[in-house]
Amino acid sequence: RHTLDTMSISSHRGGAIDAKLPEIKFTGFATRAIHAGAPPDPVTGARTPNIVPSTAFAFEDSAHGARLFALQEPGMIYSRLTNPTISQLQARVADLEGGIAAVCTSCGHSAQMMIFYALCSAGDKIIASNKLYGGTVTQLSRTIKKFGWDCDFVDTEDLGAVEKALAQDKVKCLYIESLCNPGGVVTDIASLAALANKFDVPLVVDNTLATPYLCRPIEHGAHIVVHSLTKYMGGHGNAMGGAIVDAGKMDWAKVPGKFPSMASDEPAYHGLNFAKATGAAAFTYFCIAVGLRDLGPNMSPMSAWTIMMGIETLPLRMDKHCSNSVVVAEWLSKHKEVEWVSYPVLAGNKYKPLADKFLGGKGGAVLTFGLKKGPAACSKVADTCQLFSNLANLGDTRSLIIHPASTTHSQLTDAQKIAAGAEPNALRLCVGLEDPADLIADLERAIAAA
Repeated sequence: RHTLDTMSISSHRGGAIDAKLPEIKFTGFATRAIHAGAPPDPVTGARTPNIVPSTAFAFEDSAHGARLFALQEPGMIYSRLTNPTISQLQARVADLEGGIAAVCTSCGHSAQMMIFYALCSAGDKIIASNKLYGGTVTQLSRTIKKFGWDCDFVDTEDLGAVEKALAQDKVKCLYIESLCNPGGVVTDIASLAALANKFDVPLVVDNTLATPYLCRPIEHGAHIVVHSLTKYMGGHGNAMGGAIVDAGKMDWAKVPGKFPSMASDEPAYHGLNFAKATGAAAFTYFCIAVGLRDLGPNMSPMSAWTIMMGIETLPLRMDKHCSNSVVVAEWLSKHKEVEWVSYPVLAGNKYKPLADKFLGGKGGAVLTFGLKKGPAACSKVADTCQLFSNLANLGDTRSLIIHPASTTHSQLTDAQKIAAGAEPNALRLCVGLEDPADLIADLERAIAAA
């Protein structure tokens, strides 16, 4: 039996402990956003996490190197696989999401591909919500076919349709977003988790827009959580990154042959069976030892450090993002040139009960609204704004605006655009941290000019 130290990838701590005193388990989210995974450096005492820009790490001797390569001992080999700075970020993200471990990647899309690579073999199928970010729809409808995988998109509000889709042969996961981009849709995670469990497939939840500050999908039954850390976790539009969080809840060997990546012998590691060797963390170890090794979408240490600094202020930023968004959404809902506003906590919005249940009564910082004058007016508003930057990103401190139908969702069919909430006359706002009165003044001027 191979023994692997899950503490090296899930969490670690430091500092002197007086054995005579009881140890305190700090549970506050803001506390953990600052401290999880990043104790003082044991050698220098540095209080801020170190940036370790080394590509490789020296072995104690040849025998030590052989043990590391055989996964018989935890440790650093090469930064495509593991790196001290990235390990600290992984520990923090896993802690905040309530998972047993996390793996960080170069961006959110690479994290998604790593998940599918671990779960699927040629001929397998993914069931996905039809309310997703446009790039994810393209990845699932086109790109994955080159790997021999397929995807069926379903309306996840129709639980009967979801159950029927999951009952098909060779289905390997159900993929959803907790808070959908760009439509302002809140997903019923718990109901979908129950269906995933019924068919012994993992529920994979993209929690990018909500962040673990608003929603922790694992608490509602999710098996895997994925993030574009580029967005709200980093929060400043200055670093790219993705993350995969493993809840440790799946029994990968329960259905023989269903998940061979985790539950069959791995030839490259001399017959190592990840499920037998690492138990609950089998999915995480496969993602590191095979996914990162072979696909290579590793994060840079500098990006990991930058994102960690952003996470330290995540609770403060998300509170401000959400409060600003409410003010802007309410103002837009009363504007004579605005046809509709999609923001889940507005009075009368059908998703408000789900926002209360899964998002703590908050609505996040992304909203869409439709202009009565149509698509041309949308482009004019985006071009005319001064504070709102017209660009394709989310989660910046700065407010952002975009016309999804002609940009982020432009590769979708008309039907797919409408299902995702990217109607032709829709503008997406990512509401930042500026003073809300200034944001309203900027929008008012731009809408009047359109």
